Amino acid sequence: MTDPTPAATPFVRPDVRQFLDYLNTLPGPKMHELGAVGARQMYRAMKDVADLPIGELAVVRDLTIPGPAGPIPARLFDARERREPGPAVVFFHGGGFVIGDLDTHASFTAEAARVLDVPVIAVDYRLAPEAAWPAAPDDAEAAARWVADSPAELDRRVTGLVVMGDSAGGNLAVVVALELKAAPAAVPVLVQAPMYPATDLGGDYPSFTQFADGHLLTRESMDWFADCYAADLQHQRTSPLKADLTGMPPAVIVTAGLDPIRDQGRAYAAALVQAGVPVVFREAAGTVHGFITLRQAIPSAAGDVAAYLSAVKAAVVEAEGARVMRQAAGE
Repeated sequence: MTDPTPAATPFVRPDVRQFLDYLNTLPGPKMHELGAVGARQMYRAMKDVADLPIGELAVVRDLTIPGPAGPIPARLFDARERREPGPAVVFFHGGGFVIGDLDTHASFTAEAARVLDVPVIAVDYRLAPEAAWPAAPDDAEAAARWVADSPAELDRRVTGLVVMGDSAGGNLAVVVALELKAAPAAVPVLVQAPMYPATDLGGDYPSFTQFADGHLLTRESMDWFADCYAADLQHQRTSPLKADLTGMPPAVIVTAGLDPIRDQGRAYAAALVQAGVPVVFREAAGTVHGFITLRQAIPSAAGDVAAYLSAVKAAVVEAEGARVMRQAAGE
């Protein structure tokens, strides 16, 4: 783990340093200076340069989920054509609630489907500023409930959910877990698995200052994302760290050591422990926010992703076993 004190010189992996040196010398406007449409185009264009190919899967199929404001695009990734009943992952992509889509994170969601050996349903929730808060959590919750209902379009019977996402998507995964704790869906949330999540959007943490510039995600870009999202920062559907976390599902949380929002993920893991929730916490030392979609640009990120998915797989096996035992006992 990295030293949390701002005065300390943080460890930076050699491949991360090479990537940052390249990134920080690129000419032209920064992503947040391009406006939402331009930023989305730039983020999408980075995909094939920064991340690995999707690879082979038995099923990659687009879906349409009924949403509170119209259809929500989604995509099913599965390593198997047919499945026995079992858990499913509902995945929410990162991008500050402003950028990102099914394609920008397809390499990761495909890898998750292969390694976890469960169906992964990626959700293309509405983005700000065209659809400000609470559009994203509304769509995310609706999508999770739809998957929990095992609709015919999914062609798989779901016995439990794993809510997963990175950054803004990690925020949505936690918010969905909270909402489904308060008003359960057709099947339970077995595991929450946020990656470098934003959990307290109005909070002031040392990492926000320590890594405000030069580490991929910057203070300027975060301020722009926040302005676009226009959320109530005190509401638990924006800052779930403010909620009562008692009774939340087991968690697997990973943070990045050089991330401005690193300390939000740390604080959320600690709050879950204080609430009596089982937690597996990992910190990818010496790397940056967004590493799950940077496995080609930062080769060491492949190990971080593998370690995270291994922890999620173990947590899902344990949680699904507990669910089956409770069902057998008639609970």
